[in-house]
Amino acid sequence: MTDLQQAAPVRPAVPPRADGAARARALLAQMTLEEKLAQIVGFWEKEDGEAVAPLQGEFTVARGYADVTRHGLGHLTRVYGTRPVDPVERARWLWDEQRRLVRETRLGIPALVHEECLTGLAAWTAATFPTPLAWGAAWDPALVEEMAALVGQSMRTLGVHQGLAPVLDVIRDPRWGRVDECIAEDPYLIGTLGTAYVRGLQGAGVHATLKHFVGYSASQAGRNFAPVHAGPREVEDVLLVPFEMAVLDGGVRSVMHSYAEIDGVPVAADPALLTGVLRERWGFDGTVVADYFGVAFLHLLHRVAADLGDAAGQALAAGVDVELPTGDAYLDPLADAVRAGRVDEALVDRAVLRALEQKAELGLLDATFEDEPPTDVDLDSPAHRRVAARLAEQSVVLLGNDGTLPLAAPARVAVLGPNADRSAALFGCYSFVNHVLAHHPEVDQRLEAPTVRAALAAELPDAVVTYAPGCAVDDADTSGVDEAVALAAAADVAVVVVGDQAGLFGRGTVGEGCDRDDLELPGVQRALVEAVVATGTPVVLVLLTGRPYAIGWALDACAAVVQAFFPGEEGGRAVAGVLSGRVNPSGRLPVSLPRSAGAQPFSYLHPLLGGDGDVTNLASTPVLPFGHGLSYTSFTRTGLTVDPGPRTDGTVTARVRVTNTGSRAGADVVQLYAHDVLASVTRPVAQLVGYHRVELAPGESVEVELVVPTVRLAFTDRSGRRVVEPGDVDLWVGPSCAVRETTCRTTLTGDVHVVTTADPRTTAVHVR
Repeated sequence: MTDLQQAAPVRPAVPPRADGAARARALLAQMTLEEKLAQIVGFWEKEDGEAVAPLQGEFTVARGYADVTRHGLGHLTRVYGTRPVDPVERARWLWDEQRRLVRETRLGIPALVHEECLTGLAAWTAATFPTPLAWGAAWDPALVEEMAALVGQSMRTLGVHQGLAPVLDVIRDPRWGRVDECIAEDPYLIGTLGTAYVRGLQGAGVHATLKHFVGYSASQAGRNFAPVHAGPREVEDVLLVPFEMAVLDGGVRSVMHSYAEIDGVPVAADPALLTGVLRERWGFDGTVVADYFGVAFLHLLHRVAADLGDAAGQALAAGVDVELPTGDAYLDPLADAVRAGRVDEALVDRAVLRALEQKAELGLLDATFEDEPPTDVDLDSPAHRRVAARLAEQSVVLLGNDGTLPLAAPARVAVLGPNADRSAALFGCYSFVNHVLAHHPEVDQRLEAPTVRAALAAELPDAVVTYAPGCAVDDADTSGVDEAVALAAAADVAVVVVGDQAGLFGRGTVGEGCDRDDLELPGVQRALVEAVVATGTPVVLVLLTGRPYAIGWALDACAAVVQAFFPGEEGGRAVAGVLSGRVNPSGRLPVSLPRSAGAQPFSYLHPLLGGDGDVTNLASTPVLPFGHGLSYTSFTRTGLTVDPGPRTDGTVTARVRVTNTGSRAGADVVQLYAHDVLASVTRPVAQLVGYHRVELAPGESVEVELVVPTVRLAFTDRSGRRVVEPGDVDLWVGPSCAVRETTCRTTLTGDVHVVTTADPRTTAVHVR
């Protein structure tokens, strides 16, 4: 009988149902070094060609699964999300493996199973929701929380314990490929939506993981993995804000470190961030997990570690508890370093204790897996579909319209463009379709996702709908343009659907490792649009993209422009509904619409010298501002008032009346902005401090009250403290950050307030 086959391993004497911390300490006290290291690593069973992580091909598994797990295992990596597997069959395999760990290892501790879940559980046949940039366009935290709860329920059913989402990186440069994974360019909008996602997922019993802590999106020239040159004030006042909200308001249980190096220090080896900010300042007591291969990258890419053992020691000291996806550094290299005295075993013990406490929270220390795995799983239920449809519909942004939309019963519609009839164009980089199935073209998608062409034909049953792609997403072939032009010339209206193909590491036009050095539509898509416009037929341009593009020319040339940020499985129907008028568009831009790549990086959160003025001959203002979005009805926002006497350590209570002045029901997004008139450091000319979606019938009017914590106005002063200073603050409400439709000024009184973790961070909203 082998060691792995022994029927009754000798177990340490620990209370079987003590509180989690006590149970973890009792287990730790009796562990060998090998058993400790086993609990702080993952194992990823993958095959050749399944490259879904950076430099994955550079890593080979030196030890097999049975050998690695003979002392237990911390994480099982992407059991369902590495290749297309039948969920029921895979669940049976997973339960068997968990039983083996319980029965045949000395400690009897099951593995924690983690999966990607950014646009839904990344598994074959699972529902695929809109990408996070679409969450930002919807401005609806309650709906995001509802979506995340459904995702969490699917994961929990399949025995998954931790989800690697949400992404809370603040968009700083749209050339960066991972923009489609991000929510917005505003940290408050990100923080509220990201926290809602955390609450939904964790409410279903699955631990959320914040990504990527911190700075990843502020990379040089918008390139993946490029150095970050952000100063400490930008890090504190912009990049850290969403993470702080998700930790303090959302109670998130896991955080993933960023691949970035900030001012020369890799985050994975930075105790000031991973321990000082995260644990000592914010009080985070969950686990910090490595981004895939991130510990090894300290040696291989950053070159701050002499070898993998040194990398492991630096990461542990900084506060990285669990190495994912496998134990490249935390197994043999770390064991050697500990035994040689180069790494203090106390650092290992600290990480192991945190990993065991997380398993205790999830019930894994007492789990036996003697129950049966699920045998009937619906990962794309009607409930999933309803939420996917609502979120897709709310996220579609009408950028421009001369009255052509909604379409008024056209007899002939030419549906053109490379994204008009491709379901993959509806999904982001971390969808299962584009992330995994791209490596398995022989496998059926098994996910109903009507394209814009199919959905529009169903939406307009009396119209003759013709179709031609015209060109591909990203090549130089214009041979199909003439056919598209001919169809457009014979139609009443031409709907041209252009945009991106999400992919990985250069295999797409957007996605991880798919950065750009310009912001023109990929390939010859602009030439196609311009050729169709030249026919004189009204053109409705539909953008299915993962980033905003420089399409100012299209706003001038086209009858209407509709933006959809990878709207998911129900996205084709959502776009078609907006075109037909069944859906009244209510999305608002979560990121500025860029003027050119040369004007990047740009954020609406800029000081006075970051905008247009007489000091330069170059325009920097965007084509359309953050918060912009049109509707088929009209709204007015009037009578903004503020309660007198707000203090620096209190709240600002603002009220505004919103009226639907049009002829049909619709949703407005009330956006409250502020500007600190005079401060000890330069402040943004506009800053979102509160928002709320409100549905109004024709002629209906409501008062929206926003109670804004003064912490929304906090910043890092010259001495490095985050403070709220007394003084005048301008506030306004409008259809975007750039339009001051109704304004008022208030004065914060009292002493300079130094921000603490006890301060509220979220604006409360009341509608009357």
